[in-house]
Amino acid sequence: MRDKTQDIIVVGGGIVGISAALRLQSSGRSVLVLDRNDGRQKASEMNAGAFAFADIEPLAAPGIMRKAPKWLLDPLGPLSVPPRYAMQIAPWLLRFWRASRPDRYRAAVKAQADLMATAHSALEDMVRETAGEHLVRREGQLQLYEGEAEYRASLPSWDLRRAHGIDFELLETPDAIAAFQPGLDTRFTHAGFTPRWMNSVDPALWLKHLTDAFVARGGYVETGEVNAINLEEAAVALCGPGTEWRAGQVIICAGAWSHHLAGTIGDRFPLETERGYNTTLGAGAFDLKTHLTFPGHGFVVTRIGDGIRVGGAVELGGLFLPPDYRRAGTLLKKARQFLPGLSGEDGHQWMGYRPSLPDSLPVIGRSPQDNRVIYAFGHGHLGLTQSAGTAELVIHLVNDTAPPIDMTPFSAHRF
Repeated sequence: MRDKTQDIIVVGGGIVGISAALRLQSSGRSVLVLDRNDGRQKASEMNAGAFAFADIEPLAAPGIMRKAPKWLLDPLGPLSVPPRYAMQIAPWLLRFWRASRPDRYRAAVKAQADLMATAHSALEDMVRETAGEHLVRREGQLQLYEGEAEYRASLPSWDLRRAHGIDFELLETPDAIAAFQPGLDTRFTHAGFTPRWMNSVDPALWLKHLTDAFVARGGYVETGEVNAINLEEAAVALCGPGTEWRAGQVIICAGAWSHHLAGTIGDRFPLETERGYNTTLGAGAFDLKTHLTFPGHGFVVTRIGDGIRVGGAVELGGLFLPPDYRRAGTLLKKARQFLPGLSGEDGHQWMGYRPSLPDSLPVIGRSPQDNRVIYAFGHGHLGLTQSAGTAELVIHLVNDTAPPIDMTPFSAHRF
């Protein structure tokens, strides 16, 4: 085995890992990033590209479990569990139900809002420090509702945003909506517009931009698969096929695979996988002015480069079931109904793994087994959004300084 001793090793070359590595580097630390790079397109590269700072409401909300039977009956719905995975995910769903209780829900909203505010500020710093403004779109977001009843049901969520200082404008006529986005089907009669919502021009380009900045400043990214963590007296050892690395501190940002690594030192996390689907259409598919969210159907339409990406929904199906690309097809079919002018062929379909914990909050904290191991994973579908904020919190953990927010809700000890 080769022995590679480092100051800090970040396991995971996705957006959370690279953001943490870049922030650690800027504080004067020497950092190596290990990326498994299995040839598949990462969730960090193929997501909807949204910095969704207005999304402070957790998936585990009161009343959500009343909808659970429908998940099994509608395999192509916005939130589903494949029948063959139902027994395996049952313990996670029990924790999810507990997290949806009103008191825990309110605490999760507060924690999410705090993290979003930190992430927004940290992202603006990152954009400025890496000269990345050309990779950011500041076009806001429309959440669209079909009729008065759906709109009225959404108002408590807008009240939550108001309480946490999020700017928005409610639109109650089709003409008001058309001023932001022409060409929508007339079924959408009401909307909410969040002006400070941001998007990356292309999440793959944003990840590459940050990776290039990290390397240009002396950082190292190495392809390497880590299968286990060993806690030694002098260092933390990371073991892979025929290779071993050692570091004074290790940051685990391996996304949906993170809990497997944590388990090798005895840390157990109820991590599941939100399998997300999308279709990317080429240039000229639609004249999109702003990010569109269809909350009643669980998907978004967004600009990626010169093209359009249609994607979202949540399939709680783990890491090993084969993809069901009918889900991507269903979303695209709906998008064509909602945007009658949407053109283009079937496009490029993709499915990716989004690490999800039952309380909808990530783990950002030290391992209960060893303070030299720090976890930063479990962001669900908000990894891009919360990446810069997570990096900011990781810095305080590494340097043992006071963080800008209460980190108790994100503790690795909470499970």
